[in-house]
Amino acid sequence: QVQLVESGGGLVQAGDSLRLSCASSGRTFSTSTMGWFRQAPGKEREFVAAISWSGGRTGYSDSVKGRFTISRDNAKNTVYLQMNSLKPEDTAVYYCAARRGSAVTTQLGNYDYWGQGTQITVSS
Repeated sequence: QVQLVESGGGLVQAGDSLRLSCASSGRTFSTSTMGWFRQAPGKEREFVAAISWSGGRTGYSDSVKGRFTISRDNAKNTVYLQMNSLKPEDTAVYYCAARRGSAVTTQLGNYDYWGQGTQITVSS
């Protein structure tokens, strides 16, 4: 069983930066594709970013491309999301997810494990 625990959320102002971390307890972390998703109030959960097991491939949603960077440290079983130039529309609960497959995918249903989420609020 894989457990994912997000941290680093909080209240920031527009234009600020924040880094989220997601620690995994599973032994399969180094072979798992990892993703970040978010869910704003009243909206469906949406893809933000994903990274392959080696870190060699990444993918981003158009809304965060150029502002957010996903990375991972397999020695620490941790994936990160560096968020720069935050906007009020980035306000959401951010979830970390893991999938056993190797493809970097944007689809929620392709991820096998999920964290509990961490709230990010960006004030204008």
